[in-house]
Amino acid sequence: MTGTFTLGNRPVKRLGYGAMQLAGPGVFGPPKDRNAALAVLREAIACGVNHIDTSDFYGPHITNGLIREALHPYPDDLVIVTKVGARRGADGSWNPAFSPAELVQAVQDNLRNLGVDALDVVNLRAMFSDHGPAEGSIEGPLAVLAELRHRGLIRHIGLSNVTPAQIAEGRGICEIVCVQNHYNVVHRTDDTLIDDLARDGIAYVPYFPLGGFTPLQSSILSDVAQGLAATPMQIALAWLLRRAPNILLIPGTSSIAHLQENLSAAELELPDEAMAALDGVAASIGSSH
Repeated sequence: MTGTFTLGNRPVKRLGYGAMQLAGPGVFGPPKDRNAALAVLREAIACGVNHIDTSDFYGPHITNGLIREALHPYPDDLVIVTKVGARRGADGSWNPAFSPAELVQAVQDNLRNLGVDALDVVNLRAMFSDHGPAEGSIEGPLAVLAELRHRGLIRHIGLSNVTPAQIAEGRGICEIVCVQNHYNVVHRTDDTLIDDLARDGIAYVPYFPLGGFTPLQSSILSDVAQGLAATPMQIALAWLLRRAPNILLIPGTSSIAHLQENLSAAELELPDEAMAALDGVAASIGSSH
């Protein structure tokens, strides 16, 4: 097994579970099969997962309700990480929700829908651009979360969809325990950042570890997978686990079979030549565009 990493003050297994896909299509509305969604959550816990990633803007309010129904009262070792900073439009659009009132409301909603007195970790998701991280001060919204932490409603604070400058700004305001950004074997923008955070004991949680809405396509990935009798997705996850000790994974799925396949990636041993080949995937894709 790939061991644990401390998230806030709690050790979590490095392969966790992301609840986003439990909502309906486009992360909007209810799942088509509620019982299947509940079953996946229960199976994740049965398999030893103790880090679940969610947000009240998944659905909205859908995934937190499912988590509470499936798992409450929660296991003592379970760390539930949620996100604030966005809200959903009636058409399913993703909109910034950065005002103090919206942030307080979001934290209250998460507390109520998850059925807890305090949230383990709350990530502030920056929404300055539709196309990934973009510069802009996070001081105002982060100060709101720091005050809610002071009041005991939040235990730890993280950041999502942020630049290195925003992380530095954030760490000047309060302790930051994790950063959640887009990163995978192809999308390598945060390489230096990950290593910097590792030195400081801060968790890095890549979202879209498997490419997101357009799954990773790479002949190198496929070849390595074939050679190790694994799926390309398992190889992509195993690469991330070996990439840095502070990487925590939260692959999402609404299928028990996929869940078990993802979790078994923790058992994969990637030989050095496989790592070297995969390290070249980003360069090969970059040069083919």
